[in-house]
Amino acid sequence: MKKYLVTGGAGFIGSNVAFALENERKAKVVVLDDFSSGNYKNLSGFGGEVVAGDIGARDWFDRVGKADAVLHQAAVVDTTETDQRRMMAVNVDAFRNVLDYALKYGVKRVVYASSAAVYGNSKCPMHEDQRPTPENVYGFSKAIMDNVAREFASEHKGMTIVGLRYFNVYGPREYYKGKMASMVFQLYNQMKAGRRPRIFKFGEQLRDFVYVKDIVRGNLNALDAERSCVCNLATGKPGNFNEVIEALNKALKTDLAPEYIDNPYAFYQNKTQADMRNAKALINYRPEWSLADGIADYVGILEKTRI
Repeated sequence: MKKYLVTGGAGFIGSNVAFALENERKAKVVVLDDFSSGNYKNLSGFGGEVVAGDIGARDWFDRVGKADAVLHQAAVVDTTETDQRRMMAVNVDAFRNVLDYALKYGVKRVVYASSAAVYGNSKCPMHEDQRPTPENVYGFSKAIMDNVAREFASEHKGMTIVGLRYFNVYGPREYYKGKMASMVFQLYNQMKAGRRPRIFKFGEQLRDFVYVKDIVRGNLNALDAERSCVCNLATGKPGNFNEVIEALNKALKTDLAPEYIDNPYAFYQNKTQADMRNAKALINYRPEWSLADGIADYVGILEKTRI
């Protein structure tokens, strides 16, 4: 039986990946999390091992032991975080720890979470070969992670390191992210309470929304990648916020019109869209969930979930 380490495994994406490895790959899964933002409730029913530890330290190396692969999801994900030192320490320096762990224990494969935030407000569709133009320290930290991974892979040819640039992810187990939860979840909560959903004028901003079930599929596919690479994980087909509300109304059987409000931000991404060619060619990733179908599935889960 293979053994996988999932860092940040009590978080949104990490917990979904941990369950998929356990259920689909029939693997032994070890979750490493410091529970600073993850929640034990995300692991309800999990059959693997949980190690409470800080990836910024190294005392967890021997507690985890040898693994067949690492799926590194742990990070500071608050894009409004202004503590640059903390962001770089957790997202970059601790990533170096993960790579050192892999080297020490002969782990041949590391899959890690990068982000579309590296692209900032650059031209669409966004391709992995574009020069990063991050607009915040979170995006900058992810761009530097990609640099670290590329250099490490070039120095250690026997290892395969795959970076996955997540776009606008939504789906089950994001409930404990607070203000960083997806707009899909936040708008659902407003509408579920009978309130008109509030979005910036006039709801036409485009996002490459991607359902977490597709993100999980990308992570599992990356375990079989033939070489080190960086790939976008998205749908390649952006939708706007009016479409999100339309899909939520349909799923909830409501008819709530959006309330358009002024956008207070001087910088705001009007469009994100992923170029999907690398993902298809290098990790055989093909998104299965459209925005409308993903929201319908998600709402069905939310209606049955006690949060």
